[in-house]
Amino acid sequence: MPTIHRPRRGSLAFTPKVRAQKLVARIKSWRADDGTEPKIQDFAGYKAGMTHVLMIDDRPNSITANMEIAVPVTIIETPPMRVVAIRAYADNEYYGMKTISEAWDDKSADGIATIERALEAGTVDEIRIVAKTMPDQVKGTPKKKPDVMETLITGGNIAAQFEYAKSILGTEYQATDIFSEGAFIDVVAITTGKGTQGPVKRWGVALQKGKHSRTGKRRHIGNLGPWTPSYVRRTVPLMGQTGYQQRTECNKRILKIGTDGSEVTPNGGFVNYGVVGDNYMMVRGSIPGPSKRLIRMRHPIRGKEPLGVPTIARISRKSQQG
Repeated sequence: MPTIHRPRRGSLAFTPKVRAQKLVARIKSWRADDGTEPKIQDFAGYKAGMTHVLMIDDRPNSITANMEIAVPVTIIETPPMRVVAIRAYADNEYYGMKTISEAWDDKSADGIATIERALEAGTVDEIRIVAKTMPDQVKGTPKKKPDVMETLITGGNIAAQFEYAKSILGTEYQATDIFSEGAFIDVVAITTGKGTQGPVKRWGVALQKGKHSRTGKRRHIGNLGPWTPSYVRRTVPLMGQTGYQQRTECNKRILKIGTDGSEVTPNGGFVNYGVVGDNYMMVRGSIPGPSKRLIRMRHPIRGKEPLGVPTIARISRKSQQG
């Protein structure tokens, strides 16, 4: 008989599927910036929900170019962030980046002096800031404890980056200080948690046929693998944790950055969120995570050029309460 062969069913693109350790997504890669002025690389906000807009399609190669189209968008509330510390890192050849010193805004004198001595010695390779969100300014998020995260500073030389970090230590900055309308960003967030699920939902494997599922196990896999080797390999789709995992979506376009949340809040507010306050960002398409999830946005690591400021004809504010 011929050998029966088919490609495996179910994607192994994201393995292992384990719960994220923290609610604050961790960014390990940043875009290499060749600019002459130092700048912060990312910003964070809270996901409010989705709606849709009518806009002019300004993509040059689109079949609907220069036509009015309906586009799904996600609203992210972006209250200001505060710089609370500076950290200097040295790149160790064997152990990666190691902290040289840090300077906090309430007791920064000793830490800044240590970093300045390291700069004179030429041992500093990266300057980062520690920033925190202000959830107490967000009506839709019940928590008051800020989310703290590290952000890289790029542009210029190390000395210029340190001087820029000192100038913004203890101050607040807005999303408009980093991003602009029409630009592309990468979105990093923790997805919606779904708990323990079987292989059909977790990996997308096919249901067993009726003839093969007479034992009532239609949503099980056929077998765990061959007798040899005598262990279950990682390629076998099994039940386990689904969702609540860090994911990055690249090149999401910013359609609008506003300061009046009533422009985008549906009648009755967003489901499970409520009313958007002052500052917000409108991003084309969907992004990971449920409502109220912390969303981190960075400059695109794959460097897609902006298309210019989009023309939005109407923002849907139809009630989502049913």
